[in-house]
Amino acid sequence: MSRTLVRDMTKDRPLKLLLAFTGPMLIGNIFQQFYNMVDSIVVGKFVNKDALAAIGATGSSIFLIFGLTFGLSAGISIVISQYFGAGDYDNVRKSFATAIYVVFLASVIMGIAGFFVCRPLLELLDTHPDIIDQSELYMKLSLLGILGIAGYNGMSAVLRALGDTITPLVFLIVASVLNVILDLIFVIAFHWNVAGVAIATIISQYVSAIGCIIYALIKIKFLRIPIKELKPDRDIFIKCIRFGIPVALQNSFVSVSMLALQSVINSFNETVITAAYTVVNRIEQLVMQPFMSLGAAVAAFTGQNIGAKKLDRVKKGMKSATVIAIIFSLVMLPVMYFCGQYIMMLFTKKDEFDVVLYGVEGIRITCMFYSFLGMIFVTRNFLSGAGDIRIPMIMGLIEVVCRVIFSKYLSVTIGYRGIFLATALTWFVTGIVGTVRVLSGRWKNKSVVG
Repeated sequence: MSRTLVRDMTKDRPLKLLLAFTGPMLIGNIFQQFYNMVDSIVVGKFVNKDALAAIGATGSSIFLIFGLTFGLSAGISIVISQYFGAGDYDNVRKSFATAIYVVFLASVIMGIAGFFVCRPLLELLDTHPDIIDQSELYMKLSLLGILGIAGYNGMSAVLRALGDTITPLVFLIVASVLNVILDLIFVIAFHWNVAGVAIATIISQYVSAIGCIIYALIKIKFLRIPIKELKPDRDIFIKCIRFGIPVALQNSFVSVSMLALQSVINSFNETVITAAYTVVNRIEQLVMQPFMSLGAAVAAFTGQNIGAKKLDRVKKGMKSATVIAIIFSLVMLPVMYFCGQYIMMLFTKKDEFDVVLYGVEGIRITCMFYSFLGMIFVTRNFLSGAGDIRIPMIMGLIEVVCRVIFSKYLSVTIGYRGIFLATALTWFVTGIVGTVRVLSGRWKNKSVVG
């Protein structure tokens, strides 16, 4: 195997390893956000706010459908990272072969199911009549790219479990640049509007998936498996499902909570509020990227060191990750509070300043709770990497309950501001639950390797 790709995280200082892993992951996640952000910017600038709202109205629904494949990829990553940390390369190979079947079957099933339920789902959420047709079109086209998304995320999960963040980054950057170019061509030159940005995303997703898979197989020798040996291992299949399903359910719970929030937003029956929430959500997704990157680093670090039975290193890694998350949240708070207006204006036309005004109020509410958002990602990934997958699932369920209760109550008592405060309070409660579980130490005996 290539030393430049695979990183053993059971040696060297935890802080150094976490930062080294997080850097490429962060760059990659920021580029990945360009998929959605560029879609929103292009339609917001060159079409209208209805098109912007139409794309925003599908986000939670699409994530709900994709959540199963994302969760299974995470479960596979846990299994592979712990076997790799234990030096069991034979089971790493078996896990990789099994992962191909798991991810492919899940993505095909969810893609077909999602294609037929997207219209009823949008109607269930009371999507505004002015945008529901565009939302349905965008959602159906996006589902055609599910194999590309599953292929890229599955391969990336395997590589990150082995400590490699460079290969996924390279092909994600290529795909992101391609997505920007195709968005502009399809929307400005061809006037395909919402359909154009969806098609651009599909093409880019398949490019990143195919490129990442081919290059990784060339560079990492022990992942090259002869066709006759490319079959699922029953015991590992069960482990992948056992660890993947709770993460998938966690993703689904988060999606359901976002769907509930989207329903509350749609109840205002104003596309300007939907558009403002869409932009704020895109900005928050960008702010989340350092936390997500750090969380992925924590999961890989924890998994490998749990596999190697180095609990002291696991604890040091958790402390280092917490410090990084809190420092970043404190840096971003004044940036978002005072500069939110200018960031919002990147997504809107000059004559649609009402969208900006609504959005700025939302940003100023949520930015106060960034530290709790950071702890959600750190604790959730720490517990998952350790094999304590039940608690991250419960954290997802808590998000559903909190977001539903807070959004329903606060939207009635304080209006549209309650939408944003509901998100902030949900971060607060969920972050506290994850932190308490980590401090309890009950994750220590949940290892896959045994």
